[in-house]
Amino acid sequence: MVVLPFRQIHLDFHTSPLIPDVAADFDPDEFARTLKDAFVNSVTVFAKCHHGMSYYETKVGVKHPALKGDLLGEMIEACHRHGIRIPVYISVVWDNWAAEHHPEWRQVNREGKFIGAEPFQAGWKWLCLNTEYSDYVAAQTEEVVKNYEVDGVFFDIVMQWECYCEKCRRDILAKGFNPENSEHNRKFAQKVCERFMAVVNEIVKRYRPQASIYHNSRLRVGVSKEANFYTHQEIESLPTGGWGYLHFPFFARYVRTIWKEFLGMTARFHRSWADFGTLKTEAALSYECFHAIALGGKCSIGDQLHPRGRLDKSVYELIGKVYKRIAELEEWCEGAEGVAEVAILTNADMEDGRMTESDEGATRMLMETHWQFDVVDRNGDFNRYRAIIVPDRFLPDPQTVRKIKSYLQKGGKLILSHHAFVDAQGKFALADVAGFNLIGESNWDCEYLLVGKTLANGVPEMPHVVNTSSMLIESKNSKALATIGEPYFNRTWQHFTSHRHSPIAKATRRPAIVQSAYGHIVYFAHPLFRLYAQHGYIVYRQLVINALQMLVPNRLIETDAPSFAHVTITKQNDRNRKARWMVHLLAYAPIRRTRTIDIVEEPINLRDVSLQIRTVKRPQRIYLAPQRTEVPFEFANEMTNLIVPEVNGYQVVVIEL
Repeated sequence: MVVLPFRQIHLDFHTSPLIPDVAADFDPDEFARTLKDAFVNSVTVFAKCHHGMSYYETKVGVKHPALKGDLLGEMIEACHRHGIRIPVYISVVWDNWAAEHHPEWRQVNREGKFIGAEPFQAGWKWLCLNTEYSDYVAAQTEEVVKNYEVDGVFFDIVMQWECYCEKCRRDILAKGFNPENSEHNRKFAQKVCERFMAVVNEIVKRYRPQASIYHNSRLRVGVSKEANFYTHQEIESLPTGGWGYLHFPFFARYVRTIWKEFLGMTARFHRSWADFGTLKTEAALSYECFHAIALGGKCSIGDQLHPRGRLDKSVYELIGKVYKRIAELEEWCEGAEGVAEVAILTNADMEDGRMTESDEGATRMLMETHWQFDVVDRNGDFNRYRAIIVPDRFLPDPQTVRKIKSYLQKGGKLILSHHAFVDAQGKFALADVAGFNLIGESNWDCEYLLVGKTLANGVPEMPHVVNTSSMLIESKNSKALATIGEPYFNRTWQHFTSHRHSPIAKATRRPAIVQSAYGHIVYFAHPLFRLYAQHGYIVYRQLVINALQMLVPNRLIETDAPSFAHVTITKQNDRNRKARWMVHLLAYAPIRRTRTIDIVEEPINLRDVSLQIRTVKRPQRIYLAPQRTEVPFEFANEMTNLIVPEVNGYQVVVIEL
């Protein structure tokens, strides 16, 4: 198994052939010393960039016309001399030189147009991996790994979702499929990518059997099916670059169930890649790196080398401050795994790597209430969790239905909502074990929740609006936990009142939330998770958490930390089978200061944070890391109680069991 260092730099170098002074100021010793002084112990450097330029003595590709020496070779030699690991970067689907010289290699959309930048538009042109271009990249890969002592290969932009070029259409037809059918095309494109990954992986392993291998731009729910093509995962997630601050914690909780090793990749830029002349705040970079180790991962910070080849001193002063703190904590992070007692089961159909609103709502609910959770797809191990949440929509397949029923028989608990486990024909796949059935959808544009006593904790006693229709529940042998209130009428140009939806007109006995007769399933008729992502109405969160606490009593950890703080647990086991848990407390609050960017300017100081942790047995000792300050605690009824005197942005609490 490849073991990754904790402190990596991903060093972009997409450099136009029009730039005349490439590497003119490059000094290999200064380059390596700058990294070393910033506590960096791994750096991904460029063999080939999106422009299609190579930065070494290539006989296959196109060396950058302004580069006089062997930049890649000098970087590798200098960094290895200073004990710094060196994976290399190869751009795959984006290669503008190849696109311009071989238009027959380009990806084509359904309308017959090239995919990517248009003729008078700056940007990247997409190449098709079902053409001879794939052989071109494979030959470049072999040239690099054969001639240089690389520690890994980072293949970027391995993206081909649909291509309608002449060769793809011909090959799809030859396999007995319909090239006009988008689904057939996507399945073919998936096989094309898998074939490419298998070819280049074999080349890397042939020459560098210990090297890491990663294929970027393919991270999405369902990537577990491709697990054998990767030695690890790197979650490219620049919060201010369009990913947002929820993307990483969602996907970290997903990939850690599949790979032991993963990196959280942020960047030093204020916005996104190649945002030259900007620098992130120390608080933001700290928060993003601390979040990675708090979820059991390691850190990667993106930068871009100036064309003349000199690293920016101010950038690496900032990175050094953050990575020094990471280095001080590695003792408690090496080999650590995330701890989870519940899981979100999500759809395996996202091609763009983004979260659905329903996933976002579920993730927010659990993070804000400090539950320890993973994210799994239909290939995951359900039996690891006390409860599984299926938010709003999940298309069932026979294998997953069997897995869920087996999980329930073994004592597992389930929270479902709206279209979860409803197939394309509207049939509810779990009706035989749930004690209720779903028989269609109401016609109201808004409804009201009338909550019973079971879920009433923290919910104001009044009708609560839900701005969408509900599924109609046929209750056979289940208990209603909430019922529906109906409005006067739907809002139309003929029937409306006031500014928004109609108020409640009457209460009904129609169920809105039900619990199965055996108590193992709670179902919400409305898509509360999506609505929570859209509206943030706390009552929706409270109802879900009340249901979860009912299904999963005696939760692992409770705390009075505020909802914006993140509380996560990782665990280590040493050779003597002694275990320790690390409770990670993060207190940062991204604030929307522009229309699109959340800013983290300073850490937040918390005092006297209470923790109650179900350790079952009395711990040997509890202390703060890296300070090693002992923390007094009390133990009773399987619970360990303690007070963390101060959290200044980030604090690790170590519990030795």
